[in-house]
Amino acid sequence: MAEGLRERKKRQTRQYISDVATGLFLEKGFDAVTIAEIAAASDVSVNTVYNYFPAKEDLFFDRSEGVVDRLARYVRGRDGGESAAAAVLRELRAEVEAVSPRLGLMEGYDRFMTVVHGAHTLRSRLWYIQQESQANLRQALGEETGAEDGDDMPELVAGQICWVHSTLMAWIGREMVKGRAPAEVSREALVLLDDMEGLLSEGVLNYAVRGDA
Repeated sequence: MAEGLRERKKRQTRQYISDVATGLFLEKGFDAVTIAEIAAASDVSVNTVYNYFPAKEDLFFDRSEGVVDRLARYVRGRDGGESAAAAVLRELRAEVEAVSPRLGLMEGYDRFMTVVHGAHTLRSRLWYIQQESQANLRQALGEETGAEDGDDMPELVAGQICWVHSTLMAWIGREMVKGRAPAEVSREALVLLDDMEGLLSEGVLNYAVRGDA
């Protein structure tokens, strides 16, 4: 269904407010910026800001929905003969090789992470996003394997796969904050992924193998 004029205007307004807020956060820090200041800079009312973003943290992590579903999507879209962990590792390697901004491999990501590190509420929200991601992955693994109630394997495997993802993201963030070039960090991130794969057990690496079509 084509996007209507009203929906398009709402989407554009939401994106504009988010962009203005991001600029202010990067300039002044998260805690120093108020919703009233964001509203004034966006030329909208405070109520309008809250209509689109219930909390100030939502303005900063305005694209978190795609993040919390990412690993579950990788698993659901795995190839025939491919396990859940193998699918996630394959997708992450492809993103790293492409020097993808989705993994923080871009100029300016150091400023983003500096703001996160400087605000307790953002660090807490980031932790919550990671927990949501693991819960979504656990659900996907349970559904894909037909796991029964009381089966702990989806939880255990989800934890291991999320460890790979969160460790990769944290490492990239630390290296980018050092002012390193994205392409350089990308090359070393591939080595890190290989090292982490070597630490995963056969039980994790061979879990939820999709039958050949």
